Amino acid sequence: MLAARVLAEFGDDPTRYADTRARKNYSGMAPVTRASGKARVVLARHARNRRLADALYQQAFAALNTSPGARAFYEAHRARGNTHHQALRALANRLVGVLHGWLRHQQPYDEATAWPPPAEHAETCAA
Repeated sequence: MLAARVLAEFGDDPTRYADTRARKNYSGMAPVTRASGKARVVLARHARNRRLADALYQQAFAALNTSPGARAFYEAHRARGNTHHQALRALANRLVGVLHGWLRHQQPYDEATAWPPPAEHAETCAA
């Protein structure tokens, strides 16, 4: 049901969103950064499609139990000191990006592609 709600709220026009950032901003999952002089604050976006944001939040919560990559992403955010809700919003934001990639490239979901292991990436960068 969540997947259907998410896809319905995003709409069926493939050209509606120019890039991942546009889709994330519409969903309300992309954070808002406010900076001035010495202070920098990252806040949740309040202007958003609430039905879509709620569905994505629930989808992110459900992904914690079914996707090892999503769980690792969430735990990494928690280890950095983020609250549960901040980490869940970050996960939902990431899931929107993954969804955009699936729709753009018309590829089925692949756990290894969506959540590449960070250690493997670091080894290839060092070589």
